[in-house]
Formats: sequence, structure tokens, C-alpha cells
Amino acid sequence: MQLILSHTNLDFDGLASMIAAKKLYPLAELVLPSKLSSEVEHFLAIYKDTFAFQKKQNIIWDRVHEVILVDTNDTSRTGDFKTNLHKEISYIIFDHHPVTADTISSTKGIIEKVGATITLLSERIQANRISISPLEATVFSLGLYSDTGAFTYQQTTSRDLLAGAFFLEQGANLRVVDQFRDAPLNEDQQQLFQLLLDNSDLISIDGIDILLTSNIQEHYTGHLAQITRKLMQVTGTDAVFSVAQMGDKTFITSRASSERVNVLPLIYSFGGGGHEKAASAMVKHETASHVRSLVKGKLTSIVKPSLVAKDMMSSPVRVVAPQTTIVTASKMLYRYGHTGFPVVENEKLIGVISRRDMDKALHHQLGHAPVKGYMSHQPITIGLNENIEQIREFMIEDDIGRLPVIHNKQLVGIVSRSDVIQAMHGKKGVNVTHSHSNASPLKRQLIETMKRYLSPTVFQLLLIIGEEADHLEMKAYLIGGMVRDLLLESENEDIDVVVEGDGISLSFHLQKIYGGKVRRHDEFRTATWLHPSGFKIDLTSARTEYYDFPAALPKVEMSTIKEDLFRRDFTINAMGICLHREELGELLDYFHGFEDLRKGKLKVLYNLSFVEDPTRILRAIRFESRFKFEMDSQTGRLATESANNLASVSKARLSNELARLFYEEDASFAIRRIHELSLPKFFVSKPAEESIAKNQIALLFKWQQFFKAKKIPIHQSVWICYMFFLTAQKEIGQTGVEGYCSTKEDRHTLDNLVTLKSNEGSYDLYNGQKITIADLHRTFVNYKLEPLLGFFSLYPAKNNRHLFHYLLERESLERMLSGNDLKEIGLNPSPLFREILFFSEIIQLENPTITKSKLLEKVKLEFSLK
Repeated sequence: MQLILSHTNLDFDGLASMIAAKKLYPLAELVLPSKLSSEVEHFLAIYKDTFAFQKKQNIIWDRVHEVILVDTNDTSRTGDFKTNLHKEISYIIFDHHPVTADTISSTKGIIEKVGATITLLSERIQANRISISPLEATVFSLGLYSDTGAFTYQQTTSRDLLAGAFFLEQGANLRVVDQFRDAPLNEDQQQLFQLLLDNSDLISIDGIDILLTSNIQEHYTGHLAQITRKLMQVTGTDAVFSVAQMGDKTFITSRASSERVNVLPLIYSFGGGGHEKAASAMVKHETASHVRSLVKGKLTSIVKPSLVAKDMMSSPVRVVAPQTTIVTASKMLYRYGHTGFPVVENEKLIGVISRRDMDKALHHQLGHAPVKGYMSHQPITIGLNENIEQIREFMIEDDIGRLPVIHNKQLVGIVSRSDVIQAMHGKKGVNVTHSHSNASPLKRQLIETMKRYLSPTVFQLLLIIGEEADHLEMKAYLIGGMVRDLLLESENEDIDVVVEGDGISLSFHLQKIYGGKVRRHDEFRTATWLHPSGFKIDLTSARTEYYDFPAALPKVEMSTIKEDLFRRDFTINAMGICLHREELGELLDYFHGFEDLRKGKLKVLYNLSFVEDPTRILRAIRFESRFKFEMDSQTGRLATESANNLASVSKARLSNELARLFYEEDASFAIRRIHELSLPKFFVSKPAEESIAKNQIALLFKWQQFFKAKKIPIHQSVWICYMFFLTAQKEIGQTGVEGYCSTKEDRHTLDNLVTLKSNEGSYDLYNGQKITIADLHRTFVNYKLEPLLGFFSLYPAKNNRHLFHYLLERESLERMLSGNDLKEIGLNPSPLFREILFFSEIIQLENPTITKSKLLEKVKLEFSLK
């Protein structure tokens, strides 16, 4: 027999999850707990007969072999069912509460951190294409809306919203949801509410107001959770703890609304459970006054410290002098991406100049004027310990976007709106969860991911770098593609580390202790440490880049990790992992790269990204191909609008990106995107017709992949053939591709391809007669594989299969005869050797199964040898 059970004091999420579980396990019996919440009681007073609930006394418990447990993962929360659950019972669990030491083991089900358990069950229902009635959809919505606070509670996820949409599509009645979600208090409950309110204390901890209340009575009054919730609503406090002694039992119920309060640890200490914002416990033979005292002593531990200015400010601060001209300050805004600057004279803050002020001055042709004439005098400043709540008030009430931070009369930092937004939202919601496990913060998950996907040597190297940076009072971060690929759970050991401090000094420090070699690059404040194990680690001083004009090479200045990440190409590449001891493994994601990675989106970090470095357009196409991502609409539009800047980029710079795009990625995809973005005209003066170029590139890519599958190596210079296909090819010898040849192999491939194209009329490859493999070898023996692949791809696929077959046979040929074999039959080295060996190659190509002895016989016969 299968049973469906939930926790005592059943709420709507528990009820909805039980009914949903019945849809998934139709043979299981629904058994309600003995205690229901007031709102569920109110609902079932009307709808109880609609659902097939069984009574506890009607269950033959010895026959129960499996329990589907919903909205809890601890059998002690099932109330008086606990005594009937024998050891042989197996469990299927659907729950959104965190895993604890009391979580029972199960082999099926899902334990994941979502807003409501009904969300997990609805996903299974949809996956199994199980239909639900409008009434069931309404009950499921009651569970969802109740446990997510109508999608306003912090634990709400996007999955909950999708579940809500599904229920509405199935006919959920929101009027009924609103009617039953919050049942009115009866007379007894109203009396307890008033007693608790009268006997309450308001306790303030670091700006958080907590209401602590208690009451003693002999009789039992249910629904303390609902009463506690109403206490929080009426008093407007951030959290409420209600302690109610009823007979020999004392109940502790808590509710919280502030992000800074987590009631769960305190409730755990009393053996209870629940959520971070709603939890309860019950203890026996303890007085309310004693329990209240214990709760009061633990309140400090559940309040997270308030974020203060020193936690979120940017430092050091870029400033301007009062005599700086408007036009100069405006250029600095563009350079650094700021919205304003503090104005400092004699090391004292005297004002703030904003972008808005400068724009107005420029509009009136006052760019030559000094900023002191347009700055805001007597700016509002804050101290290092100003909390985030007060900072937000300043920004809202005074419409201020940047608040200078003053310490000992010196400007030590600045807090901007973006800093506040990042502090409030930057790291929230970035969690990784697994079935049957507690939802773990990404910080711990990344450490485990690093252990799993990095070699032990590399992982240990990163720990060493972090530790040694700590010793030098620096902070080190793993950044770039390695972080991206770790989150994609793929291998990448291209180690890039950014240091807030001097990366070159750290490199030599590591060399001194652990050996190896260091190559320094002072211009870019970077160094490469070659570890004795063979690994190469690039260590870079955190820096920012600015461009004097579009498509210029960047100039570099020292900066912070945030600004260093901001100079990256896309959000998915602008993440870092902390290597310093205090935050080891924590993800730095200022620009929401994790979310873009999850959605498969490529986004630039700022609107001028493609203007400053147009080669990022090609990089975007490469990442689209490699990861099957796509540019979001804004990035795609910016790429199209900025494409003309590619004409200003040297062919040497373009060749690096184009070579990687065509050689490493799907060339067919690349050419499609290149044409969609209208790029060919910026690469060659006379672009080929789009359909022709696409067909030729697709054919070459097809055979390139085929040869690769056959383990036949193809040199990277084959990429120049793709560039050749982009040209109209009408002026042979002047293709416009020559400037892209960055290596001698590139040039050799292009020269050979041009020669082949020029002489194509003399090859007579398609004269209606079947050309032999021997003829092909005689014609093309002196050409390398890469230009021949390109040349053969110029012709329609139906006409060239035999050409590629020849190449395959040629490149796979294991030559039987060598000069030593000819010496053994009595020949002396001479120009004849070359003729004989070439003849033997043709014989082998025509007769792939020939033996060496037979081959020698044919050679002797052909060349009249004894």
C-alpha cells in the first residue's frame, strides 16, 4: 500500500502537494494529518468531500510499503503518524525545505529550493502530460500563492511563476484563491492575538526591528502561525517571534520579512524546522518565560550585519580639479564609464560634477569653462560605516547618484547607484540546487566544481596563488574563460589570474618560493609565471582600458577587480572566482554573466564595446558557434550598427579572430552570421555572391570535418581558403586576401590556391571522361592538402566527390617503398629514385591492396630492372 502524507498543521502548500501527488500516484491513499491550519480547515469545510481522503484509523499500517511525503522531508513533522511508520517503509519525497540531519533517506522524488513544493509536483505533472481540472488548478494555486506570498517572498523562483502560469492556463480561479488564502481569526484566536500584542517587546538590532511576545494559557489555541503573521502585518516589524505556553507544551512560531533575518537557525536550536522566513518549534515542560529568554538571547545571531559604505564603495576615486575644463572632464567620463566626478582642491572635496551638468554645459558651447562653475557645491557625503538603508534614503530623497565617502577628512571612496544595486541584488538568486540535497550557495558549489574539473595540480596552484597574494596583502581572482567553462562544467586550463595589487611583484614572489620562470610585460602590468610542473599562469594587475579613438589599441591604467572585469568583451567572460582566504571560491558576477550563461545569451557590457574594439563582433560569432549561444537583441543591433568600424581595424588584427572563427568553429554557421550582420564588405573590396560563398564554405567545412574524423591533420592555414571564398575572385592575384596572411603557411596556401584557380582551365577535370586517380596524382602531387581542399570546394558538390576521394587516399597512403628498398635491389641514388617512388605511389593509389613484393615486380618491369 502507498500513502501520501504531509506535515502536521497542514498549510495550503502541503494540501495542494498531497492532491498533486495523487495525480502522479493514483493508487496511493491520501491521509490528512490530525492538525490543519485555520485557512485549510476553512477551505475543507466546503471542499473536503471533493477529494478522496482516508482516515488514519482506516489504514492498515503493516501493509504500507511506501510513503509519498510532501512539503516536508522529516517524518517527525508528520505528528502522530510518526509512530505508525515502520522501518521497512520506503519514501518518495517532494519538498522545498532544506535538507537537515533529520532528513530521511529516499530513492525518488525531488528536494529543491523553490518557493513552494507544489511547483516541483506541477513540473512532474506537466512532464507526464497529466491533465488537471480547474478545481485542482485552483487548489494548486492556493498552495503556490500562500507559500510565495503571491510571488513576493524572497525564496520565490522563476519556476514558481511558470507553475502559476500553468495553473491559470488550466482554469485556476483567482477569486477563490483570494477568498481562502487568509482565513479570518475566530474569537479564541483574536483573543490570543490581543494578549500577544499586549505582552510584546520591540527589540532593535542593527536597524532591524523584531517583535518578541509570549503568553501562558491552559487550553490549546491553534493557528499560531496565522496569528504571528498578522502580528507582523499590524506592527510593521521586520520579524516576530511568538512564544505561547499551552498546558505542558510551549510553541515557538516565527515570521520574518527582512532579507537580513533568517529565523531558521534559532528555530533549529529548539528542534523545529521550516523556512528562513517562516519556521516553528514545540518544546515540552518548558515555561514560556524561560523559552522567551532563550529566544531573546539568540536574536543577535539571526540578523545579518547591515551593508555599510566601506563594503560597497569604489576605491580609489577618480577626481578632477576645479580648473579642469568641461570638455576634458566629459572625455574622462567616456573613458572610465562614470556618471560624474568628485572635485578636489588641496586634497579636500569641494564639489561634485555630474554627467547631466556637463551635458548641459556642452550643449551651450561651454566646453572650455572650468568644472567649478557648474559643479554642485557642499555635496552630501557619507562615512565608512553609513548603512545601505541610509544611503538609499539619501539617493531617493535628494536624487543623488554618487555619494563621496569621507574618512578623517579625506575622500576614500565613492558609492554609486550601481554599487547599491549590486550590493542589493548582485549575488542574490545565483544558487545551484540538486535533488535530494540542500540548496547550496554557489560559493561552495564552485569550489567543488573546481576540484572536479581542474587537475589536482592546477587546483593546488590556484590555492597557492590566493594564499601568497594574501601574504602580500593583495587579492587574487581567477577570471575569464576558465570561470565561464567551469560554470559550463567543461575543462579549461588556460589560467588567467587578476590581482588587486602588483601582478608582476606577485609573480616574482611565487617564483622565489616555488621556482619556475617569470616573463614580465611592464607595458600591460602583466607577467607570466612558468611553474616547474609545466603550467603557465598569466598574472595581471587589475586594470582598466580606455581607447583614444574607435578601433585603437587600448591604453591601460591600474584599477580594481570590478573595473578590470568591466573591460571584458561579454558578460559571460566578465566573471571571477575569489582566491583569497576569506571568500575562497565565491563567484564575482557584477554584470549577471551567470544568468546570461544559463540562458545562452551573449551580451556586451556597455553600448560602445563594439565601437572601441570591433573585433569583438567576430568573437561574438565565434562564441555563438562554440556554445550554441546567441547575441541578445541589443547586442545584435549594436554589432550591426558598429560593423563599419571593422574597416578601421588592421588586417593583421582581424586575421587572428577570423582564423580562429573559420578553423576552430563551424564555418558554415560563421558565414551565415557574417552575412546576416552584413560584414563581408568590410573584409574584402569585392565580396562574392552570398549564395556562392555559402555553398563553397559549407563544402569545404564538410570535407574538413570528414578528414578530421579520419585523423588526417589539416593545418590551420586552411582558414585562408575561407577568406578566398568571400571574394568575387575576378581579379586573380589581387584577391584582397593577401593582407590577412599572418604566417608563411597562410601565404603559401593562398599562393597555391590562386595558382590552381588561374590554371583551372588546363586541368580538364570535367570533360565528360572519367579522370583516373593516377591522372589526379600526376596533376596535383606537388600541392599540399590545404590549397587543394579549397580548390576542389570551388566546384559543385556533385562534380567533386572523386577529387576529395583522391585526397583522402593520398593523405592516407602508407608508402611501401623507400630509397633504402631501392638500394637493396642494387640501385645507386640518382634522379631516377624520384621517378620510381612517384610511380610506386601511383600503383598503390590504383591498387590499394597490392603487396610490397608485387609492387617491386611492377617497378622492375616498368623500369627494366633485374
